[in-house]
Amino acid sequence: MGTYVYGVTAAAHPALPEGTAGVGDPPRRVRVLTEGELAALVSEAPDGLRPGRRDRLAHQNVLAVAGGGGCVLPMRFGSVAPDDDTVTGVLAERADHYRERLRALDGKVEYNVRVSPVEEAVLHRVMSENPELRALAEAGRKAGGASHRSRLLLGEMVVDAVRVREATDAAEVRQALEPESAAVSAGPGSADRLVDVSFLVDRHSAETFLAGVERLRKSHPHLDLSLIGPLPPYSFVEPGPAEPAVSTAGRGPRHEEDG
Repeated sequence: MGTYVYGVTAAAHPALPEGTAGVGDPPRRVRVLTEGELAALVSEAPDGLRPGRRDRLAHQNVLAVAGGGGCVLPMRFGSVAPDDDTVTGVLAERADHYRERLRALDGKVEYNVRVSPVEEAVLHRVMSENPELRALAEAGRKAGGASHRSRLLLGEMVVDAVRVREATDAAEVRQALEPESAAVSAGPGSADRLVDVSFLVDRHSAETFLAGVERLRKSHPHLDLSLIGPLPPYSFVEPGPAEPAVSTAGRGPRHEEDG
């Protein structure tokens, strides 16, 4: 069956509430494996684990309950080791790394910021900011319709201007939020996103970070800005190989809200 791993914490971490349940149907009882100054939150790994909503929420709930008592290094959904001994072996092998990460991430949460352009609004902004483009478009209208070559030229200029605007927008988002965070981690991104970045934020100063996000929304209405969090600091457990000797079966997206 294997051992399902939820997260790593200090051995001195407060005990979980009696009966804390994790993934599986029926839900598996969550246990604590201790190795030196470290501990792993684990349960029996169910057969045929898939990233369904129920099990993903169960995974997050274990981390939320444990996180109420102190820092937990979250493992991603579906992290499975062959057995308990493998888990404690990893704790021993990577003890220095995990202790350093527990110190660095104590009291911090993750916010993921994703930004996509609103195409018509971006185009409107580009035209309003670029008098040369407006003049070419207006000249074509006054002439009763631009030539094929003129239309191609205008189209190429608009595409270039949009690219510059999008690069500027992406830089402005990061520049506005990075000072309010302790660290940043770039996500995999996608073709339709200008920004996909996770920010590590002190729990006690999260309001300042969130206020910065709202200012960006107001100052950049041509962007669709989404915020996911607060989350356990999944993106900041590393640098370094996160889960040696632990496979990830049926791994879901980085964040539950991905759906």
